[in-house]
Amino acid sequence: MDAAAESWPERPAVTRHDATTTFAGLQDASHRLAGWLHSRGIGRGRRVVLAIPSGPLVPALVFAASRVGAPFSVLHEQVRGVPMEHVLDDCEPSLVVAEDTTTLAAARDRGVTAVDPAELLGAAFPEPGTAAPAERLDLPEPLAVDPVSLIYTSGTTSLPKAVVSTHQQVVFAARAIQQVLRYRVDDVVYCPLPLSFDYGLYQLYLGALSGAHTVLGSAAEAGPALLRSLLESKATVLPAVPSVAESLVWLAKRATDHSLALRLVTNTGAALSSETVNALRAAIPGLRAQVMYGLTECKRAVIMPPDGDLERPGSCGLPLPGTEILIVDDQGAQVPPGTVGEIVVRGPNVMSGYWRRPELNAERFPLRDGLFPELRTGDYGHLDADGYLYFSGRRDDLYKERGFRVSATEVEAAAHRVPGVVSAAVLPPAGKRPAVLAVVAEATADEVRALMRDQIEEFKIPRRCVVLEQLPVGRNGKVDRTRLGSLIDERPGAAAGAAGA
Repeated sequence: MDAAAESWPERPAVTRHDATTTFAGLQDASHRLAGWLHSRGIGRGRRVVLAIPSGPLVPALVFAASRVGAPFSVLHEQVRGVPMEHVLDDCEPSLVVAEDTTTLAAARDRGVTAVDPAELLGAAFPEPGTAAPAERLDLPEPLAVDPVSLIYTSGTTSLPKAVVSTHQQVVFAARAIQQVLRYRVDDVVYCPLPLSFDYGLYQLYLGALSGAHTVLGSAAEAGPALLRSLLESKATVLPAVPSVAESLVWLAKRATDHSLALRLVTNTGAALSSETVNALRAAIPGLRAQVMYGLTECKRAVIMPPDGDLERPGSCGLPLPGTEILIVDDQGAQVPPGTVGEIVVRGPNVMSGYWRRPELNAERFPLRDGLFPELRTGDYGHLDADGYLYFSGRRDDLYKERGFRVSATEVEAAAHRVPGVVSAAVLPPAGKRPAVLAVVAEATADEVRALMRDQIEEFKIPRRCVVLEQLPVGRNGKVDRTRLGSLIDERPGAAAGAAGA
């Protein structure tokens, strides 16, 4: 941040609606808030929880907490109730910043300092000419190995777990990603992703490294309003998840007179179909795409060179500079190229582990040969002879269909290749419910299943297919499979094994 303020002091750094701050303004705001934190005894090792809407105050608080050595957690503003109480009890913060009154009350009941963001806006961004220059604290810098953030992520457990990242891990990951994506100083990055999602949060870091202007959107603006937001912001870069990319394809096809300035779209979070990427290229002249694969536990593992998917369809890309991808069998032994196994990530991008989860740490972050740490992702795939990674599926998306092992990811990709299918998601079997394919499509369920026979083995096609107007998505833009399951279970014939719309 300080380097960005020195290089591009008057360039816009972050915008949300009509609130914009420059890099110099963001630097000053972070120093003012660092002083505020320090005056309240919040420093090295004291944790800070932020559950507020996206806007310039969030990066100001993120950089302020980093200055005083206080690890931060950015939560979605709608996290409250039991999930919020879990976070409060799990990470035991010293400060909570939130708008929700029940969250503020829950924090105060636990003896935690809790403030509304309105109390900090004036301190961070005073009216011009009304405040003295921001004071620089004379504090020891946090060590590179000190924790900088706790990112809460869902998984197979009922309540979210926090991934602990250190300063050096975040800096390495951000620099390595920027080295490959090459954001430019004149880029405008429109980010429809919440800052609680690490993919969204890292847009701030990439902006500081490149001088790019980050325009913060919201999940609500990732639907019909997406095209208007991209046009109004004059965005040149769009970090997308499949639901965002699919929405943009639908919108761009129906607004052929648009003049989008997009030059780059990136994707992670879930596999993006080749059909969707190519439809984006056709709708937006000059657009290039870079697909990626990663987890919160390593931020990013591989990135495809620009438009590399045209030469290697289905690949996620090459490992980040300075990192390594291994494919191992069930015993942890490395397998040769072309052989499917568990994806293992090694390098400085691998985060420190899970907060207060020693058993899970031992499982997911073992030492190779007793010395070298690595991340067992729980995902499966293979490397080709040139080191490109091909993702096969996640441990929890593999299921048995008619006695055969099937990957939900593979089935979804096949459904996306069917003409007229806009979106697709597979729910593995659960209880009496067999595997179900849900699609947004112009065709009927029977037609989709019939056309899929040209794309994938028939035994892998779920015997039940439903056509929906849209797939439910969560706060980070990914398909909300819990809500999707409820929608499907409520439909007639939910327990049946036949197809139906």
